[in-house]
Amino acid sequence: MSELEVLETGPLSLIQDLGRPGYLSSGVGVSGAADRGSAKLANRLVGNDENRACIEVLMGGLALRAREVTIVAVTGAPATALLDGIPMGHASVIVMQPGQTLRLQYAQVGLRSYVGVRGGVAVPDVLGSRSTDTLSGIGPEALKPNDVLPVGTAPTSFPNVDVAPVPPMDAGTLPVRVVGGPRDDWFTNPDALTAGVWAVSPDTDRIGARLNRHGDAPALVRTSEAELPTEGVALGSIQVPPSGQPVVFLADHPISGGYPVIGVVADEDIDRIAQARPGQLIRFTTA
Repeated sequence: MSELEVLETGPLSLIQDLGRPGYLSSGVGVSGAADRGSAKLANRLVGNDENRACIEVLMGGLALRAREVTIVAVTGAPATALLDGIPMGHASVIVMQPGQTLRLQYAQVGLRSYVGVRGGVAVPDVLGSRSTDTLSGIGPEALKPNDVLPVGTAPTSFPNVDVAPVPPMDAGTLPVRVVGGPRDDWFTNPDALTAGVWAVSPDTDRIGARLNRHGDAPALVRTSEAELPTEGVALGSIQVPPSGQPVVFLADHPISGGYPVIGVVADEDIDRIAQARPGQLIRFTTA
């Protein structure tokens, strides 16, 4: 079994696959990669099935050294990948020779990069997944310098492309589709959600993208200050606490909550929310 040495981690680097479905009745959320599409692409580029564990890197700053020949790919936020100082293409197949070092610079757009490794990162699984759930603490710890990551058995298939043609990430206002409800009737003006634009808060994390009113965006006003009985919440739910500042639930969201959910982000747009940087603007549109 080959291994990768962790030299640097940047602000936060985590092991993620596509999560651990099937345990909601036991109080365990799915978790998994925040940007599922980018994680799947990283795996496809190195010939893995889409659910192999990869590394989710916040902003950049990760450095890895190969102990054996290792095939990797970097997707998601376009952090420049340097192989022994030589720039490599984004969303491309990279072959690391023994002793070579891959360093990710800090991305100028987007929030999370994904490093796929042929064979997958083979740390022990918990409840059938190698994902780190930052809310519950289930799964492997965040990476730290001097960690050694085991790499799983390489698949028999090989990558059939050298570079994936991915569209550039947008640093401007993101249009995000939303379906109203189930608790939009708890607001006097539910249309306020789509009437203006919202700014991503610096408090955003894997649990949720917290949003602040921007410019002349109208405030969301509740019809009642009564408490809502706790109920289940889905990935992409837009929950509105008493502050009136919405939170879009992401990969590590709680599985239940007591604040009204005014709408739910269309599944196809959740990955875009997961890549929105603090300060970036979001405009919700009706799906």
